[in-house]
Amino acid sequence: MTYAEPPLREPDLPRTAKVRPTALRTGWTTGACATAAAKAAVTALVTGAAPPEVEIGLPAGRRVRFPVARCELAGTPPTRAEAVVVKDAGDDPDVTHGAELTATVDWTDAPGLRLDGGPGVGTVTKPGLGLAVGGPAINDTPRRMISEAVAEVVDLSEVGVRVVISVPRGEIMARKTTNRRLGILGGISILGTTGIVRPFSTASWRASVVQAVHVMAAQGERTVVLCTGGRTERAARALLPELPEVCFVEVGDFTGAAVTAAVGDAMTGVVFVGMAGKLAKLAAGVLMTHYTRSAVDLSLLGAVTAEAGGDPALVAAVTEANTGRHAYELWEGAGLLGPAGDLLCQRVRQVLLRFAERAVTVDVAMVDFAGARVVASSGRWPR
Repeated sequence: MTYAEPPLREPDLPRTAKVRPTALRTGWTTGACATAAAKAAVTALVTGAAPPEVEIGLPAGRRVRFPVARCELAGTPPTRAEAVVVKDAGDDPDVTHGAELTATVDWTDAPGLRLDGGPGVGTVTKPGLGLAVGGPAINDTPRRMISEAVAEVVDLSEVGVRVVISVPRGEIMARKTTNRRLGILGGISILGTTGIVRPFSTASWRASVVQAVHVMAAQGERTVVLCTGGRTERAARALLPELPEVCFVEVGDFTGAAVTAAVGDAMTGVVFVGMAGKLAKLAAGVLMTHYTRSAVDLSLLGAVTAEAGGDPALVAAVTEANTGRHAYELWEGAGLLGPAGDLLCQRVRQVLLRFAERAVTVDVAMVDFAGARVVASSGRWPR
């Protein structure tokens, strides 16, 4: 059995669109909610009255209104105001859904806006994020949005305003994010480039993968280890204990984006650690491996089986397997897991080398489905 070298594919859209019975709700980013809270607090400080809602502008020019969950004033006349906007992430499975984005505002002597992070907002401790080390993890777009919203209420060329953004329980929420690995400690990030959260957004995940590679590069590391999830990362860290945590990036389905970022950041080595299904897709030249956008090429696994010495019956069974895992189990039952797995890893290595135009070295390892042990590799880790 022969198998032609696959073209490289990282599709932006699924080949066959699936019609959803109902549209998923969009939501608001932490940046948009923080902006609304800041405008509400400044408005209260200026007028002496708590606004029930505020309107802000999004980066694309759209104007949207947010209800104000709570707004309190201190002092007579008021010298300090605090407002809360509760984040609605729509139908996106966002750990910050329901977070209370809180803005505390007071006057300063010097004209202009001073923006600080309070409890629950992370502090940047590593370079590579485009933010000052030691400062709050409030990204550029939310910073601009907050400044523009405050400027709609007061003239910042004449008046000084200090805005502190905080998020109750933000440190707990951050445990479910990649912030600690990126060097953002103590809370969540205030994020968003559009102000809008798209449900199940692949764009945000892809961006986080690329950002993780940039952070690693900024610290002088030159080998990036790409893992598809938590189990593969545990196996990878056991395999490469000499590398610091920042080198391990959970790419999910965005291997192509991670390799492109690694090449752009002058990495010298890429290690990919995955399970049979993802490896089969990569071996077929598919660099975006989400299940809705690609399927395991079982004819490829059949070709690998034949090349590894499998008899015709095993080749046929693998070619008709239900999933990549099923093929793995067939190899294992026939005592062919090691040889077939090695060949699969070697094919993935060639695909990634070709995708990176050989600008980096590439090593590939396959782990079992528990992530407990490496069962095959492209050669760096002999069985």
